[in-house]
Amino acid sequence: MAEKKAFILRINPEVLKEIEIWAGDEFRSTNGQIEYLLQQALNDRKKPARKRKAN
Repeated sequence: MAEKKAFILRINPEVLKEIEIWAGDEFRSTNGQIEYLLQQALNDRKKPARKRKAN
């Protein structure tokens, strides 16, 4: 497994509470849920942009 780098994250308490609940629903730690969400966002960003169809 690749080594992970630790860093401090400042986050809105309400957002953190929602992530904690979501993490529990998916049987992940809060840290694991944040990492999962970030990875999903990065994967979405890497997808090629869908071309708009001309009307």
